[in-house]
Amino acid sequence: MSPAPLDPHPDRLFPAEPGVRDIARQLYQQIADAPIISPHGHVPAEWLADDTPFSDPTTLLLTPDHYTNRMLHAAGGVDLEDLGVPVGTELTEAQARTGFRKLCENWKVLRGTPVQFWFESEFHDVFGVKVRPSAETADQIYDQIADCLTKDEFTPRALYKRFNIEALATTDDPCSDLSAHRKLAEDPTWDGRVVPTFRPDAYLEPARAGWRDLTENLAGVTDVDIVDYRSHVEAMRTRRLFFKEQGAVSTDHSHSDAGTARLSDAQADRFFQEALRGTISPSDGDALRRHMLNDQARLACDDGLVMTLHPAVYRNHDSATLQRFGADVGGDVPHTVEFTRALQPMLDAYGNAEGFHLVVFTMDETTFSRELAPLAGWYRGMFVGAPWWFIDEADAIMRYRRAVTGYAGFSKTSGFIDDTRAYCSIPARHDVARRVDSGFLANLVAEHRLTFDEAAETAVDLVSTQPRKVFKL
Repeated sequence: MSPAPLDPHPDRLFPAEPGVRDIARQLYQQIADAPIISPHGHVPAEWLADDTPFSDPTTLLLTPDHYTNRMLHAAGGVDLEDLGVPVGTELTEAQARTGFRKLCENWKVLRGTPVQFWFESEFHDVFGVKVRPSAETADQIYDQIADCLTKDEFTPRALYKRFNIEALATTDDPCSDLSAHRKLAEDPTWDGRVVPTFRPDAYLEPARAGWRDLTENLAGVTDVDIVDYRSHVEAMRTRRLFFKEQGAVSTDHSHSDAGTARLSDAQADRFFQEALRGTISPSDGDALRRHMLNDQARLACDDGLVMTLHPAVYRNHDSATLQRFGADVGGDVPHTVEFTRALQPMLDAYGNAEGFHLVVFTMDETTFSRELAPLAGWYRGMFVGAPWWFIDEADAIMRYRRAVTGYAGFSKTSGFIDDTRAYCSIPARHDVARRVDSGFLANLVAEHRLTFDEAAETAVDLVSTQPRKVFKL
């Protein structure tokens, strides 16, 4: 029996009603080939700076993709080690092939998920695969992709051009020397745009283990003697400016809550001294962190970096997996979050300040219409981020548009955020958003709430005008 074909339908994710589907198809044609703007992601800049060919299909497509890892681990019973986890693990050819077989053997568990859409798009559109993944076709698909990776048109830089990426942001430690970014900037053969993102999370958690070591490192790279809270802020200011000089347009913040309440200067410094001694309590550490986050907004008003916030994630929920593989392998779980009171101190001070931009993401969908859209509907500097991470799928994007648009409109949203380390999935992820947004706009046209020309202009704005404006690109 011949293997089942892999032939993604051109109308996938469009509305089922034929008339609305036709409108969606026409709107999608306006934006299908538009350049990709990716202002928040995790693709290493070194890949593009060094342009080293990818080693194998598994470490390129599976290992860095948390969605895939989670589903294969939970529903397929696959050991993360078989997928090359953690990122950076060197696999033999046999190990890489085994990991890829695990994906194909468990293809069924991906049904109806965004992961299925992404892989079908990657396999078919990027690598020319024409057969559906299965236990029987695993080696055939692996060999075809592996052969592609030996060719010049599949190097990181070649794919950057092929994917039509206009701008790509990485995520970087505040003490990084950003050497890969400098290498790209100084390379006369490189004409793309890859910018760093300043992510100081760990440096703003004074009660966590390792904070004092990080603070010492921060002092070393800035040549600032961090002896009190004021000097810590000065070191942060120095590193933010360094990142901006290297092309950064934003900072990224993720904490257990969205709190931004300020302390008195004396209390902030007292807590900071306790943190330096290692004696600060968890509750006082949280209070100081919220004060620190508020000051990051103050610094943003000075240097113009866009501030992104995505709180309320229980990191490394599975302690055994954390112990075995380390952090950031997909074992994170969202929890509820409150924004209205938590952000008030920050927004009250800076929400309408000239040039201040705050983009707030959430995995708690209940907050979109209740809190985030009304907040963005008032404060000039606040924007509602796209559905993030676990709810970054077709139905969630549609729910997001329905929840946010009536309160804040399209102009107070961020544009799509792919937030991925899985390089080859970037076009597919953006394609999901473009298709769903086309369907949402098509319904507005069909209901005579927008004219077609208004919907077409809005479709273009969502993939180009908005991300450029919001992230100052």
